[in-house]
Amino acid sequence: MRRLKLIWDFRGPVSQKTAEHHLVHLKEYIAINDLNITITGVETLSEMHSIAFLVVDESEMIPVRDALKPHRGQVYTEA
Repeated sequence: MRRLKLIWDFRGPVSQKTAEHHLVHLKEYIAINDLNITITGVETLSEMHSIAFLVVDESEMIPVRDALKPHRGQVYTEA
């Protein structure tokens, strides 16, 4: 089964803090809706660009995407 990484981009000098704060809300959504999502996180891409993300099975992506409105997505591959 394919998994998708849903991504929220944050830019600016406080992008990392904003992404970390957004991750708190993503985890709240996962808990409230009792979702089986275990891969979440924050990545700092540069001083001025950070992302918050979660990884969801492709079959469960549409309701999560519609509710949370990520900025973009990509196929998830483990590092």
